Amino acid sequence: MTSNSPWEQRIALLARHLSGGNLHRDQNQAQGLQAAPTAGQARGSAAAPAATGGGVAVSAEVAAALAAGRPVVALESTIISHGMPYPQNLETAKQVEGVVRAHGAVPATIAVLGGVPHVGLTPSQLERLAGAGTSVRKVSRRDLPLVCALGLDGATTVSATMLLAARAGIAVFVTGGIGGVHRGGEASMDISADLTELGRTPVAVICAGAKSVLDIPRTLEFLETQGVCVAAYGADEFPAFFTRHSGCRAPARVDTPQQAAAMIAASQRLQLGGGMVLGVPIPEQHAAAGAAVEAAISQALQEAEQQGVKGNEVTPFLLQRIRELTGGKSLESNIALVKHNAAVGAQVSAALAARQGQAAL
Repeated sequence: MTSNSPWEQRIALLARHLSGGNLHRDQNQAQGLQAAPTAGQARGSAAAPAATGGGVAVSAEVAAALAAGRPVVALESTIISHGMPYPQNLETAKQVEGVVRAHGAVPATIAVLGGVPHVGLTPSQLERLAGAGTSVRKVSRRDLPLVCALGLDGATTVSATMLLAARAGIAVFVTGGIGGVHRGGEASMDISADLTELGRTPVAVICAGAKSVLDIPRTLEFLETQGVCVAAYGADEFPAFFTRHSGCRAPARVDTPQQAAAMIAASQRLQLGGGMVLGVPIPEQHAAAGAAVEAAISQALQEAEQQGVKGNEVTPFLLQRIRELTGGKSLESNIALVKHNAAVGAQVSAALAARQGQAAL
């Protein structure tokens, strides 16, 4: 007889673990998570589905790292499909994963492929997303049911990546910059789902702050309302993506990966249930001239309004126009900041894994 009692299910999981089973794997299967097929398994079947029934496919490498308590860093896929043009997007994706590995963590790029959420992508899957570019649908939390039901490919935004990372048991996520309250948002109510996700999903987001095309003061106010811990890394001022300076003082400051990891651990210990934002300023040598970028932002915002660009098309439009208006310097800055964030995020993840390992002794 199969028991449906949650407590009995937990006891059964623990019993299997004590008798030699894999507790992490069993928990994932109970939640609809499956390990993606290995390369050998994939070669043995043309279809080789990684997960069915709306489950999440976790790559063998990522699953093994999580089960062993090794550091893992989640990476989003919208930056691949919509953040920059091909082939820079593919090259950057590979380089960012390489940076994560170089600093001792396992990268877990997240996307939806054929209607199945994947945590950890193969090189061919990265190529698939990068080559398709903006034809791949951007997927936020709200879009997951539709994209999965229709069997589509989807590039996950910050909110969807956070959600899927948390489902897989990943606590640290690196991206370029978070969404926020759009300029004029007090009238339009155009507020990114990233902010509400941060209020309810326990994942730390390592980023270069909020994108400078946004209303950063209102973004910080909204995060405060959501109860999200926000800190700047090695700075007193909250960064603004292309530039180190937003004009807004950060609510908190941390100076080392160990301090950031301690904050994450404290949030987990207190079971706060929400995420946090660690704003990492772009390296000084790569920062685009603030005045030039701000001028480009102002012009791009005017053009977006004149052309009636709305919703989730606004940010890609603005970033593309800013790249054009700055002669590509903003793209160089974008790539540099993502790599820098990846290095910091991997160090934070490693410090968190070390803390958790010590606590388990």
